[in-house]
Amino acid sequence: MRMLLHVCCGPCSVFPLKHLQEEYPEYEITGYFYNPNIHPYKEFTKRLDTLKSFAEKIGLANLIIDESYTLEEFLREALRAPGGRCTHCYDLRMGQTARYAKEQGFDCFSTTLLVSPYQQHDLIKAAADKAATAAEVQFRYIDFRPGWQEGVKISRELEMYRQPYCGCVFSERDRYYKPRKGQG
Repeated sequence: MRMLLHVCCGPCSVFPLKHLQEEYPEYEITGYFYNPNIHPYKEFTKRLDTLKSFAEKIGLANLIIDESYTLEEFLREALRAPGGRCTHCYDLRMGQTARYAKEQGFDCFSTTLLVSPYQQHDLIKAAADKAATAAEVQFRYIDFRPGWQEGVKISRELEMYRQPYCGCVFSERDRYYKPRKGQG
C-alpha cells in the first residue's frame, strides 16, 4: 500500500515516520512537503532544509518537495476564509496533498500535522476528509499525539532546528506579540 504523508517540517515527522514504519510495515511511505503558509521565506527554507537533512539521516528515499511559495495568495485567502485562517491553511494543504496523491496513484494520504497537541485535530480531519472525497482517494487518520514527546526528544538529540511557531505570519504574531494593557 502506498501512502503519501504530508510533512509540515522535520521535527514533526520524527514520530509519525517511526510509528508508520513500526506499525504499518506494509506501507510504502512517501513524504510530501507542501507548506506555502510558512512565513517568512527564511523560515520556510530553514524548515525545508531541516526536513531534507532528517530524511537523508533516516534514509527516507521518497521525499517530494513542492517549493511553491504563494504567500500573497495564502494571506489574501486566509484573511477572507469563513472558518478562519487555520481552516483555510488546513484546507489548502490537505486539498493539494489529496490531489497529488490521486494524480500519482497513491492508495491513501495522511499528515504529520496530526502529531502536534497544538494543532486543531478536528479541523485537520475535516479538511482531509473533504479533500479525500473531492479527490477520490482515502485519508488515513492516525492520532500521532501520543508520540509527541518522543518525537521532541529525538529531534533535540539530533539537534534539529525546532521552529517556535506554527508557520504563518499570524501564528508568529500570536507567539511573540503580547500587547500591553490598554493597547490593541
